[in-house]
Amino acid sequence: MKGCSQIGALILAAILLACAPAASQADAPLKADSVVVYKAKRKLYLYSGGKILKTCDIALGKSPAGHKRQEGDGRTPEGKYVLDWRNPDSKYHLSLHISYPNEADRKRAKQQGVSPGGDIMLHGYPGGAFKSWWSRYWFLGRDWTDGCIAVSNSAIEYIWKSVDDGDPIQIHP
Repeated sequence: MKGCSQIGALILAAILLACAPAASQADAPLKADSVVVYKAKRKLYLYSGGKILKTCDIALGKSPAGHKRQEGDGRTPEGKYVLDWRNPDSKYHLSLHISYPNEADRKRAKQQGVSPGGDIMLHGYPGGAFKSWWSRYWFLGRDWTDGCIAVSNSAIEYIWKSVDDGDPIQIHP
């Protein structure tokens, strides 16, 4: 009788495994169709079909008030852009490039005789010496980038899987 109960347990385990969704499907984030950032709230929202999929806390440039005007001003741009390419080997745990500067940004900078800057990314925390367990506490609640939008490493991993190159990002004051 003992052998029958073991066989029954094996059959039950096989049935449960066959019916369970694969771990990759269950853990996969839903696809987003847009990203919206509110600088004053320090929040990023992933949307799909007008519904919020995920909300993330963010950090901004060291001088976050106002639209980015020129290279080195420490401001995060405001406006409509696109997530146009990604860097899996970034020094900041994954990064997605924001299409700043756009034509209006370049025109304004040219009129002022300055460089608009560039390399504005949506990224995680730095690697290297800061890759330890305490790094998230160091960067939490402070604006520390040179104009990029930073999120936690777990958030950038989720965003990375949720968005496609070419998805829009709107950055509001």
